[in-house]
Order: sequence, then C-alpha cells, then structure tokens
Amino acid sequence: MKLLLLALLASAALAAAPGAVAGTLDIYWIDVEGGASTFIVTPRGQSVLMDAGYAGLDDRDAVRIEHVVRDVAGLARIDYALTSHFHADHVGALAAVARHIPVGTFIDHGESVERDTPGGRDIWTTYLEVTGARRHVVVPGEHLTLAGVEFVIVASNGEVLKTPLAGGGPNGLCAAFTPHPPDAGENARSLGYLLRAGSFEFLDLGDLSWNLQGQLACPASMLGHVDLMQAPHHGVRDDVVPQMISAVAPSVVVMNNGPAKGAGAAGVEHVKQSPGLQDFWSLHRLIANDAMHNAPEMLTANLGETADCPGHWIRARVNGDGTFTVTNSRNQFAKTYRVK
Repeated sequence: MKLLLLALLASAALAAAPGAVAGTLDIYWIDVEGGASTFIVTPRGQSVLMDAGYAGLDDRDAVRIEHVVRDVAGLARIDYALTSHFHADHVGALAAVARHIPVGTFIDHGESVERDTPGGRDIWTTYLEVTGARRHVVVPGEHLTLAGVEFVIVASNGEVLKTPLAGGGPNGLCAAFTPHPPDAGENARSLGYLLRAGSFEFLDLGDLSWNLQGQLACPASMLGHVDLMQAPHHGVRDDVVPQMISAVAPSVVVMNNGPAKGAGAAGVEHVKQSPGLQDFWSLHRLIANDAMHNAPEMLTANLGETADCPGHWIRARVNGDGTFTVTNSRNQFAKTYRVK
C-alpha cells in the first residue's frame, strides 16, 4: 500500500506545476481525506504547517505532507508545526510527520480540554512525547517570527482578539447573529491566524466553533477584508458563520474537506453567498452533495472516494505583482486573482 502511494505521488509530481519559486508566498492544501493540513512557504523560505491529518493508514498523511514539503516545495524541514486543536483528524499524524521531516518549533493553544477522555488522553500524551521542550503555547495577538510576512494569532484556547486589526470595524449583519449553546470541547479552543504579505491576506480559523467565530465578527469585525480564506471546520454542517465570512469578504475560499466529510449544505451556501466571492475551491468532491453544493469540477482537487485516492493538492501562490494564482494539481488548472 505504501509503495503504491509513493508511486502515485511520484507520478503526480512529474505532472504537477513547478514547486517553490524564490520570492513568492505559497500556501498548499494537502489532502488528508477530511482531516486538515495546510502548509505555508514564505518568500524567504521559512515554513509553517498547520495540522497533520490522521495517524496510521501506513503513514498515508505523513507521506503526503512529506511529498509536498520535500518534492514540491523543495524544503528539508518545517520551521513551525501548528496544531489547531487536539482532534485525531488534525494532530493524529504529527508524530509520523516528525519522524519523516525535521520540525523546529511546535505551536498549540495550551492543554487539551479533552485529555481526560479515552481518545483524548492518547492524543495528548503522544503530543507531549513528540513536542518535548520544543513546544510553545500562543495567545491571541501573538506573532510568529517570520521574516517578510506578518503571521498573527487571532484565536486560541477559547479567546479571540480584543482589538481590531487594520480594516476591522462595525458589522451591520450582527443583529441576525444567534449564539449556539457553549462548546466545551476542543473546537472552541482552536487556533486561528491571519497571514499578511504586503497587501495580500489569508485567514485560517481551523475548526473554530460558531460562538468564537461570532466573537471575531460581532458586534464589530476584528479582521479586515481578506483575499483568501480556508473555510472553517471543513465546512461541516453550518459551521461557516455568515456574519464572519461576510465581514472578511474573501475573494477566494478553499474548503479542506473529504469525500464524505465537510462541505455541509449550509456551509457551502454561506460560502457562496459571501459578498465579493469570485471562486470556491475544494480538496474533494463531496460524494453525497449535488453540483450546487460542490465546488466546480475544475476547482476540485480530488473527485473520487478515499480508497486509492492519489491525494492531489491545491496551491495558492502570491506572485508579488498584486496578484495570486490558485492551482489544482490534479488537472493543472490555474486561475489568477487580483489582491484587494
């Protein structure tokens, strides 16, 4: 199985778009079959991995991450490995990733609030063994040390920014926001960050739950408009808060979903109704959804079931000329957008 996967990845690499280009900012969405893994390469060659997918499966997700890091991006290490929160689909493969690729610093939100549950205990114990003294806990407003870009934590451990970033302000949609019952689990603790390179901005909120997204958006938005956004929580159910996505008004949204996970009907509709949206891309076609609740086929990286899926990725490249280009590694389709 592992040899077959490596052969498929090698074949995909031959047909894929060129890897890292000096001076560009690259953002990769790596297919971990409904988990999450987003990899960033800065214009100066520093790297950030947010989440690592699932454990086991013959190291499937770690192998896919290593392929993008080494073979596509041309790097030999990961400078920062962020764990958004302690769920198996986000942190499960981190130990395997650390065996495959050297990691500098591990970043998280603090202790798992699910560490006393049977599954949560194993995840937490393994995480501590992997990270050791290289672990760092972040709080909202903290910046990662990255040359030439700004990387600010906007949510962590159930807290969000208290002071708006540049471009934030009143949100006229907040009268319609209705809080959900409190979320006592890990999703509410999820890390979220905003990445800025020049005038380009990218927002990734991990699995941040409804009420915390609401706090970032209402009564005033803590964030200005962004160019690119990863759909929160894989687009599961209704976890794309309309007041949030409307406030940041992304030109492009990428959904990190699987063939049978994420891309909930309400989540997709909220994405598509966002003002200023030009395109919606996704890692997988959701098998159970109709065409109206999937990204267009040209903008979808993987079309089939998990079994024998080649794990195609999506990349956004910020070009330095006021544009960014999103590429589908399955079909080499690419589209360029202008930065706001």
